[in-house]
Amino acid sequence: MVRWRTLTGLLATALAAVTAGSLTLTAPAAADSPVTPNVVGGTRAAQGEFPFMVRLSMGCGGALYSARLVLTAAHCVGATGTNTTITATLGVVDLQSSSRITVRSNYVYRAPGYNGNGRDWALIRLATPVTGLSTLPIANTTAYDSGTFTIAGWGAAREGGAQQRYLLKATVPFVSDSTCNSNYGGDIIAAQEICAGYASGGVDTCQGDSGGPMFRRDANNAWIQVGIVSWGNGCARPNYPGVYTQVSYFASTIASAAASLGG
Repeated sequence: MVRWRTLTGLLATALAAVTAGSLTLTAPAAADSPVTPNVVGGTRAAQGEFPFMVRLSMGCGGALYSARLVLTAAHCVGATGTNTTITATLGVVDLQSSSRITVRSNYVYRAPGYNGNGRDWALIRLATPVTGLSTLPIANTTAYDSGTFTIAGWGAAREGGAQQRYLLKATVPFVSDSTCNSNYGGDIIAAQEICAGYASGGVDTCQGDSGGPMFRRDANNAWIQVGIVSWGNGCARPNYPGVYTQVSYFASTIASAAASLGG
């Protein structure tokens, strides 16, 4: 089973090449190796459609939580502390666009108690605030933890495939905890995780999408984040929906952490 949907090693190098505008490397994912997902079965997003989307240089996605904070997955980052090694790319659907915004990190906050099983969220503080881009509010109740969700990312468009130059998007339906847990043999942490996907497969996040948002419209028709891309068995396989961190469960903790980081 492939747990994480993040990139390491050669795949991260390939991501850097995509962003820089050079050739892309294609590396097949080993069956039991950590990989980051991309949107399978998706279509290209329009420029400005999801202005809160963030691409991270280690091979993950994220969402702009505030002008200086990016919400992503804990498994995408190291321990809490000073970190100036991450570059965030924002403001574009084309990673090679000359109008892309790039900002370095200066601090990482990983969910307290994270041990690889649940609590899969983190905040990355940017060295300078980003202006002119919409942020993505997070759900603080379970009211939006059902229905149809939107996923987006620059990850692979097929299992084991290459990272994408252009942002892809797709929609996936909610899958109940009981069904998801049955599919995954009891590995789902129901309170902390939320599943989405089709029983027939075909549409999913994939390698390189880890940390990106799963979102939907709220009562005011505004986007609201309900999930963070976390893990899954392969990409878009039948009866293996994507597993996402359930943001509403951690909303107050995330807000407190964000306040402590000045964001």
